[in-house]
Amino acid sequence: MPESWFTEGMKSIPKATAIELTQDDRTVLEGFVRSTKTEYRLRQRARIVLLAAGGMATRAIGREVGCTTGTASKWRVRFAKHRLEGLSETGNRGAAPKYTAQTDKRILAQLDTSPPDGYGRWSGPLIAAALGDVDVQYVWRFLRAQKIDLAGRKSWCQSNDPDFAAKAAEIVGLYLAPPENALVLAVDEKPPIQALERVQGYLKLANGRASPASRTTTSATARRRCLPPWILPRAWSRAASTNAVGASSSSTS
Repeated sequence: MPESWFTEGMKSIPKATAIELTQDDRTVLEGFVRSTKTEYRLRQRARIVLLAAGGMATRAIGREVGCTTGTASKWRVRFAKHRLEGLSETGNRGAAPKYTAQTDKRILAQLDTSPPDGYGRWSGPLIAAALGDVDVQYVWRFLRAQKIDLAGRKSWCQSNDPDFAAKAAEIVGLYLAPPENALVLAVDEKPPIQALERVQGYLKLANGRASPASRTTTSATARRRCLPPWILPRAWSRAASTNAVGASSSSTS
């Protein structure tokens, strides 16, 4: 057999990565090996590096340490590239995340735009369809994490009075530090009492039809809202006694 065949075969075998240790690196690695509080995996990696620095082959290191040749080669190469920092982690595992912070920014930017024609607000499926490459389940998870309620309706009134801040500060000051022997009254407008008639709920009857549960008129609502709470029971008892007297007199007549 020609000698060139052996020469070509030897050239195809990759050469092991050389490991050169500084005195500080050797001290740290030997401390890992000797310490009983060090994690077993870290002690094993330190032994691999120390044996590799001593000139031992990768296959022999695997037999000595009790690991596969691939594991010994992996930590040998990682230490040569990243030194001691390479032994503190196992590297990137699994696939890269599909959605990143940029995806979250796209969802928030989509909420700032107007919904499609025919829709009054955005929903999870509409956002996912508008983005195109984001799953609707991730959209819902992100909205829940940010405590964004798409169906919630929030409104407030903003005054156009240029002196509103000063006036509001005066009102708040009265509540925080009222004058001595002073009475502070708050008057608020109640627009609902302006309704002529309101129906509160419906009752389902036996024949399948729906009947109003209760009916409230403007006068009754205004009467209840205008009377103080401690006067309402007296007013009700007085009205009940008056009705009872009227009913008895009418029956007597």
